Amino acid sequence: MPEPTPAPTAGPTAAPDSAPALELLGIAAGYDRRAPVLDGVSLTVAGGEAVGLLGPSGCGKSTLARVAALLHRPWAGTVRLGGREVRGFRHRAPRELRTSVGVVFQQPRLAADPRLTLADTIAEPLRATGRRDEIPGRLPELAASVGLGGDLLSRRPHEVSDGQLQRACLARALILRPKLLICDEMTAMLDASTTAALVAAVEDHRRAHGTALLAVGHDRVLLRRWCDRVVDFPAA
Repeated sequence: MPEPTPAPTAGPTAAPDSAPALELLGIAAGYDRRAPVLDGVSLTVAGGEAVGLLGPSGCGKSTLARVAALLHRPWAGTVRLGGREVRGFRHRAPRELRTSVGVVFQQPRLAADPRLTLADTIAEPLRATGRRDEIPGRLPELAASVGLGGDLLSRRPHEVSDGQLQRACLARALILRPKLLICDEMTAMLDASTTAALVAAVEDHRRAHGTALLAVGHDRVLLRRWCDRVVDFPAA
């Protein structure tokens, strides 16, 4: 598969602050070695940059996003976050690398624990990283920034709409203030007004914290309005 975009590599003397937020170099990955989904794919997202990854369903862009999020180990190639090469994936990745990436998936009901309230869903990463004391100061402000408040935070997933649950999933992805946010078809199941609200919440957070963004989708108009540049991902 050809590369969707050239991927310059940070030089050996590059300072940490100047290193790209994400570098994917020569990535080969998939679920069956006889039929790779990705083969020799490279992509770079600079620090603070918003990149849209555009392509049709089934082209492999979500697999690439999972590799970038350290959720899927590639068969070959190099992954760097903030200039640091990734050696382990999933739970074998160092915590500081895992927590430097926030992810929002397409289907919030598959990504949220049905037993947790929206407040607990948002706070889950803080609890998992031993930072419970930050919850009272961080959760209300972040929940409000994505349009959640009042009794919504005490409800469980089956008691809210897809849009409300996706707002909680976005807040959960942002609560550790990641250096890179990956939105994999985040708004594909949502109406236009909710889409606009979530994109605005992402951009407000990015302006405040300098977060880089990889937005995966098939809506060219949305990605071109949202991102600094859009990469056309080749179909499989």
